[in-house]
Amino acid sequence: METTAPKLILLFSGKRKSGKDYVTDFIHKRLGPELCCILRLSAPLKEQYAQENGLDYGLLLGPGSYKEQYRADMIAWGEQRRQRDPGFFCRLAQKSATRPVWIVSDARRLSDLQWFRSEYPSQSRSVRVEASQETRRKRGWEFTAGIDDAESECGLDQGVQFDWTIFNEDSAPPLGEQLKELLSLALERAGVDESSTFSSQ
Repeated sequence: METTAPKLILLFSGKRKSGKDYVTDFIHKRLGPELCCILRLSAPLKEQYAQENGLDYGLLLGPGSYKEQYRADMIAWGEQRRQRDPGFFCRLAQKSATRPVWIVSDARRLSDLQWFRSEYPSQSRSVRVEASQETRRKRGWEFTAGIDDAESECGLDQGVQFDWTIFNEDSAPPLGEQLKELLSLALERAGVDESSTFSSQ
């Protein structure tokens, strides 16, 4: 399946347990699978890491303890690959993308943003998902040295001007309200009449 040129690329970043997957799944459901697809940069990384180390790729994709016991080593391995070729995982992730709107759910490093902005300058938009430490702890987050202070978690904390910042908190405005402008742009780029697709919530 050949990659088709996207009309819009939404590059999502955020801390662990900030709810990036929740927000990107919300957008995917609102736009529908005909208009958009979710690309996970971590998926080809985990697949390659599993192959080279004889591990269970399916379990590495999940949220459980299996992934956590290999996380630090997998991060270090991924860094080595990126140093040799910053776009390695980006190219792998986009191979099967065929929809007009791409949602990259886990941009973690400046090199990730730079690669997409270089390859697709007019289509790329960056989105930051924020949640307080208290909220993240309620979702199961605990600070882990070597992970939460590594580039994979902190690489986009400073020096990036995001196109949108989404607050994924109980006290924040509803997601539909926060994402209204983003969803409208996605529909416009995809050539879809917004009024015939859904009403804002």
